[in-house]
Amino acid sequence: MIETAFPLAAAAVATAASVRWNWWRPLAKGLPVLMYHKIGDPPAGSRLGKLWVGAEEFRWQMEWLKRRGYTTLLFSQMHDVLTGKAPSPEKPALVTFDDGYASNYEIAYPILRELGLKGNIFLVHDTLDHHNAWHDPASEPWVRMMRWEHVREMLDTGVMDFGSHTMGHPNLPKIPLEEVRWQLRESKKRLEERLDRPFHFFAYPYGAGAYVPEVRQAALEAGYLYDFSVRQGVSPWPWKAEMGPIPRLFIRGDRGRFDFHLSVTRGKAHF
Repeated sequence: MIETAFPLAAAAVATAASVRWNWWRPLAKGLPVLMYHKIGDPPAGSRLGKLWVGAEEFRWQMEWLKRRGYTTLLFSQMHDVLTGKAPSPEKPALVTFDDGYASNYEIAYPILRELGLKGNIFLVHDTLDHHNAWHDPASEPWVRMMRWEHVREMLDTGVMDFGSHTMGHPNLPKIPLEEVRWQLRESKKRLEERLDRPFHFFAYPYGAGAYVPEVRQAALEAGYLYDFSVRQGVSPWPWKAEMGPIPRLFIRGDRGRFDFHLSVTRGKAHF
């Protein structure tokens, strides 16, 4: 009876695990693009704890990438590979951060620099030197954003590169199309003028509009060569614009290390 019960119990555990996690999926081929927001501990009263990845977890995740032989690319390096100016590493990856929070500079940047890895931040232009004003402080505490001097330092050290995340972080499909075009063009223009470099990379705030044809067309017409969604998955590599917006792997603070492993290697940890 015991001999029969053991394989049945093992089968039950395996079945439960296969429902919870996608460990059984084949290895995903392509470019894993990791998407982070805030690094550290959420403030009291935050309802968005999943957007915060603890400092030690972030370090573990970056060390995991390094141990597994991934080469983390700057946006500029990705552009060079895709335009034939540089060869592709065997296992490329992108580490991206949305919005430009102070914790990206204070916590993530020193870890990346210490480990010899690269990262990229999508900046909300009007919130630099201020706070994330798109949140209602009555329901979600404001969080400090980076300063322009931080952006310049990270560029100069070659640890971070930058893309656009609009002027003020609007939900693009919910505003008039002309306002969408202004948000896209103006943020690109001002970032290029301020930092004296081209801005080819763009991420849609909230991921909204990435698959709305007129919004994506506005992004391409504004001059962005690479646009990023929040749809979960590993990107085809090499990527071409006609493939659609580049998917990313949302790295959540309320998920474990096995989830991280599956996200990067399978493209999705859960159903």
